[in-house]
Amino acid sequence: MNTDIENLFKDKVLGHPAGLFILFFTEMWERFSFYGMRILLVLFLTAPIISDNPGWDWPREHALALIGTYASLLYLTPIIGGWVADKITGYRMAVVIGCFIMTLGHASMAMETTLTFYIGLALLVIGTGFFKPNITSIISEMYIGKESKKDGAYTIFYMGVNAGAFFGMMLCGYLAENFGWSWGFGLAGIFMFLGMLQFWLAGSLFGGVGAKPSLIYKVEIPQNINEEAPVEQADPNVVVKLNPFTLFDKLLIVLSTIGGLLYLFNDPLEKIKETSLLPFEIGGMSGSNVVVLTALVLFLILLITRISRYLPIVRDRIIAVSIFGVFTVFFFAFFEQSLGSMTLFARDYTDRNLVGSSAMIFKVVDALLTTVPLIIISWVIYLLFKKTFTRIGVSNIVLSIAFLGVWGLVIFRLVDKFSQEGNQIDATWFGILNSFFIITLAPLFSKWWESKYNPSAAMKYGIGLILLGLGFAVLSYGASDIPSGAKTASVSIIFLILAYLLHTMGELCLSPLGLSYLSKLVPARMIGFMFGIWYLAIAVGQKAAGTMGGMIDKISAEYSLGTFFLIFTLIPIGVGFVSILLNPVLKKLMHGIR
Repeated sequence: MNTDIENLFKDKVLGHPAGLFILFFTEMWERFSFYGMRILLVLFLTAPIISDNPGWDWPREHALALIGTYASLLYLTPIIGGWVADKITGYRMAVVIGCFIMTLGHASMAMETTLTFYIGLALLVIGTGFFKPNITSIISEMYIGKESKKDGAYTIFYMGVNAGAFFGMMLCGYLAENFGWSWGFGLAGIFMFLGMLQFWLAGSLFGGVGAKPSLIYKVEIPQNINEEAPVEQADPNVVVKLNPFTLFDKLLIVLSTIGGLLYLFNDPLEKIKETSLLPFEIGGMSGSNVVVLTALVLFLILLITRISRYLPIVRDRIIAVSIFGVFTVFFFAFFEQSLGSMTLFARDYTDRNLVGSSAMIFKVVDALLTTVPLIIISWVIYLLFKKTFTRIGVSNIVLSIAFLGVWGLVIFRLVDKFSQEGNQIDATWFGILNSFFIITLAPLFSKWWESKYNPSAAMKYGIGLILLGLGFAVLSYGASDIPSGAKTASVSIIFLILAYLLHTMGELCLSPLGLSYLSKLVPARMIGFMFGIWYLAIAVGQKAAGTMGGMIDKISAEYSLGTFFLIFTLIPIGVGFVSILLNPVLKKLMHGIR
C-alpha cells in the first residue's frame, strides 16, 4: 500500500482524509469564481450603456454567441490539461497553475476594457483546462485501495462544487448588480487567489499523491469487456495494442479539430465584428457552416471506422455510449439556457419587486438559505483545523480569512436587504436555485438509484430530458401573455422557480450518469479517447445553447416569448421519448451492464 495514501487516512474528518476537504475547499473557491463570473457575462454584455450600471449594450444574439464559444472551449481545454499533467507537471502542480492563470483572468476582466475582457476570457479557458481534470484525478489517486469509500468522497466533493456555485452567483451577482460589474469580476478573482494559496500551502499534507506524473497508468474501471487479443502473444511482457490509431484516424482527428475550432472562433467574430475567418460560400451556405458540417462528417467517419474495428461486444457498447453522447448534446443545449436566456428572462421579464409580507417572507427565506449552509461549512472548517493546524497552519489561516470574507459579505448583503422597505430580487439570485435544489434533492435521487425501482440508463436519460422540457413548459405558460416584441414584462417569480426545480431534477437523472456509464462500457485502452468524445459532446451542447438562446429576440419579435420557450419544451420532450423507445435496443447493446 502507498504510504502517502496511508498517511492521508490517518487524519480523518467525517470519516474521510483531511486532504479531501482541502480539495473540497479548493474546488469550492474555483466554482465560486467560475459561476460568480459566468452568470454576470450575459447581463454585463447586454446591459444598456445609459443606465445606473452601464454595460456594453450588445444585442442578445451577439452576447450569447460569445458565451457559447467560451463555454464550449471550457470543455475542450481539459483534454489538453489532463495530458500535460500526466506527462509533465503532475496533478497538484497543474491545479496550482490553473488557479493562478484563472486569477489573472478574473483580474483582467475586472478592468472592463475590450482588450482585457477578451484576454480574461482566454486566461479563464486556459486555466480551467489545467484545473478541471486534475483535481478529480487527485481524489482518484487518494483512494487507490480504498474504493469502497470513493463514492462518499465524490459526494462530499460535489457538495463543494455546488456550495461554491451557490455563494459565487449570490455574492458576485449582488456586488455586480448593485455596485458595478468590476466588483463582481474582481471578487471572483480574489477568492480564486485565496483558493490557490490554501491548496498550495497544504501540499505537504498529500505527500507524493498527485506530485509526479505516473509512468504506469492505473485505470480503475470495471473490466467486463470479454475481449480477446486477435493473436496469441509470444512474449507476455510485450503489450499488443488492439485497434491502434492509424494515420487515417490521426488525419481525421486533426482535420475535424481544426474545422470545429474555426467555427467556434468564427461564429462570434461574424456576429460581433461582421468579419469572417471563412469568407466564402458554397451552394448558398456560408463558409462557417460548410466548415462545421465538414468537421462533423469527418468526425463521424472517424468514430464509425474505429468502432467497426472492435470485437462485437465492445463495438456494441461503444455504440451505446455514442448514442448517450447524442442525448447529452441535446440535454446541455437546452439545460445551459440557465446562464443565458433564462437569466435574461429573470432580468427583463420577471417581476422581481416584492412588497409587504411577501417581501419579508422572501428576506427570511433568503437569509436561511444563505446562513445555514455557511454554518455547516464553518463547522467542517473547525473539524479540519483540529486535525491539520499543526501540519498546515498557514493554509488553514488563509482558508479562515476567505471564510471570514464570505461571512462579512453575506452579513453586509443581508443587512442591506433587510434595511430596504420592499425588496428587489437580483436577477443573478435565480441562478443559485440549481445548486440549492441539487444539494437538497441529490440524496433522494441517490436512494432511488439504489432501490429496486432503479431505471435503466435509457429511461434515466428519457426522464431527465422530459423533466427539462417540462421546466420550459412552465416558462412558456408564464410568458404566454407577453406580446410579440416586448422587451420587458412582469411574470411571477414562481414560474422561474418551478422551471429551475424541474431542470435540476432532470439534471440529477442524467448529468451524473454519463461518465459513470462510459467507465463501465468502454475498454480501458480507449477510455482516454472516449472521455475526450464525452467532453466534446458537452462542448457541442454548450455552443448550441448559446446559438439557440441567441434566437430569443428574433423568435419573440416574430412570434412571442411563449413560443420561444415552447420550442425549448417540445424538442427535449421529443428526444426524451426517443430515448425511452430505444430502451430495449440500448439494453441489448450494453450486454448486461447497468
